[in-house]
Amino acid sequence: MEILIGLAVAILFAILMYNFLVSRKNQVDNISASVDALLKKRYDLIPNLVASVKEYMEYEKDLLEKVTRLRSKALDRNLDEIQKIETDQEISRLLGDIFVAVENYPELKADKNILHLQHTLNEIEEQISAARRAYNQAVTDFNNAIEMFPTNILAKYMGYKRKALFQIDKNQRKSVDVKNLFKS
Repeated sequence: MEILIGLAVAILFAILMYNFLVSRKNQVDNISASVDALLKKRYDLIPNLVASVKEYMEYEKDLLEKVTRLRSKALDRNLDEIQKIETDQEISRLLGDIFVAVENYPELKADKNILHLQHTLNEIEEQISAARRAYNQAVTDFNNAIEMFPTNILAKYMGYKRKALFQIDKNQRKSVDVKNLFKS
């Protein structure tokens, strides 16, 4: 009888661990899908932005072509998790570069369409930022679950691997040089 109780407890424990790991994985997948939906909204705005600024920004033609190429790459469903994060970071950087370049064109700074696109992109960026924080928390919980004993044993058996976090790239970690920021 004691053996049956011990076996039942062990089976119940294994079921609880399994369900715990699956719920963590599904939480990451769910939030990842939310991030993807927000990124898709951002990617859908890029052609409008490029078309709106293209005629004015002759000198930034290379920048506009890069962001267009990266948008196409980002929409590729075959990208793995790391490639998706890296592509997103590069697009974020290039969009920032475009809006910095817009500052050099007074007619663009006053264009209502550009202002609307900029406002919409800023809103989406805030939503993406919040979704990334939620994703990073879910990934941290998942990574902890697959690395901590005793769930790590079952996670290894299930083939679960660590997931990557959204992080800023090394260039964004540098301090801003305030002295040179306001030089004209």
